[in-house]
Amino acid sequence: MREYLLTLCVTVAVTYLLTGPVRKFAIAAGAMPEIRARDVHREPTPRLGGIAMFGGLCAGLLVADHLRNLNGVFELSNEPRALLSGAALIWLIGVLDDKFEIDALIKLGAQMIAAGVMVIQGLTILWIPVPGIGTVSLTQWQGNLLTVALVVITINAVNFVDGLDGLAAGMVCIAAAAFFLYSYRLWFGYGIEQAAPATLFAAILMGMCLGFLPHNMHPARIFMGDSGSMLIGLVLAASAISITGQVDPDAMALFAGGERNATRAMLPVFIPLLLPLTIIAIPMADLLLAIVRRTWKGQSPFAADRGHLHHRLLELGHSHSRAVLIMYFWSGLIAFGAVAYSVNSGSMWIVLAIAALSALGLLLLLLPRFTPRAPRWAEGLVPPRYRHAGRLAEAAAEAAARDATGREPEPVRPIAAGVSGVNGATAVGPRSRFPDRRKADSTR
Repeated sequence: MREYLLTLCVTVAVTYLLTGPVRKFAIAAGAMPEIRARDVHREPTPRLGGIAMFGGLCAGLLVADHLRNLNGVFELSNEPRALLSGAALIWLIGVLDDKFEIDALIKLGAQMIAAGVMVIQGLTILWIPVPGIGTVSLTQWQGNLLTVALVVITINAVNFVDGLDGLAAGMVCIAAAAFFLYSYRLWFGYGIEQAAPATLFAAILMGMCLGFLPHNMHPARIFMGDSGSMLIGLVLAASAISITGQVDPDAMALFAGGERNATRAMLPVFIPLLLPLTIIAIPMADLLLAIVRRTWKGQSPFAADRGHLHHRLLELGHSHSRAVLIMYFWSGLIAFGAVAYSVNSGSMWIVLAIAALSALGLLLLLLPRFTPRAPRWAEGLVPPRYRHAGRLAEAAAEAAARDATGREPEPVRPIAAGVSGVNGATAVGPRSRFPDRRKADSTR
């Protein structure tokens, strides 16, 4: 565990320290696109955050290669080199897209090529254990096709959910943490060495996300862009493929008392392969809904819009930060719920806890409709949104601004003294936006 923690800390530190210089480079390179209709931020923000995340990935792999208990992953398996090759290709395409806006079909082709590069080097699915049947061996072309499809779907699912500050990095970090716990249990709990690469990939992925999050939380100073979202999507897919397609259920049978019991014990990892990924079920659902919605409207499935789940949370009345936290909650519930179920699938307490937390999540979703109102005597102790008059005035102002512009209202900033106003009038105080108001009233 110490080696994994050291790799995690190095990845976090390198990603965090590189993000600042990368931000300056993105500004100098002009990687600051204009605000689009679907965007929720109000000021142009530099992209190319994936450059720092790729640096963290390289640093994590380099450190792990020099640790005594982790260098065996590089000696006995070609999967780390396969991951680095595919990640370098998808990262390069993402950097070009952040700068020059590459066509969606070209990006899709590049994603398939990156997945193919990993398949050629051995990172592929060999078999699928099916509950009640056992292990189903795949032919070479079946395994390769399934691997490419899984990588492409996961990359686009993460890319689609990257719409709010800190959302994609946080959700992938939660998924990676859950996957790390499960793969670490297989590696050290069952002694299955094939789970070691997936454990390392999950630890490095957590470090990439944790190192970037401080710069990306609302209000974000830099975006990861496609160079970052596609990169972490590929690393997450590689972790799932490594542990699902490479771990032999016959080895699990020695500990579970039979092949069928072993298959049932590993079900929470096979479900991600079949769905294909429950650990990122929220981005996957967003991806499927976006494809259906855009196809129904006669648009391209890759056409951008404001119909994603995080956009709908904002429309319900949630603030930016609260919408992100709600998405974090549901991602953690699904990911860690699957891990807890894999540890003890026969426990009713786990099922009841998941059901109770799901009910809590539904309550959080509907929170704007049930905003509590503080008593009159306590209104001075709570934020304005919980005061009766303040909440009504805030809602009316936001509705008026939204009807007038079709976008989220800009915050009202006081005009400094001595600064010329819109009509050329000099502002001398808070009421100086209308300097002749008294005179106009007196002449009525």
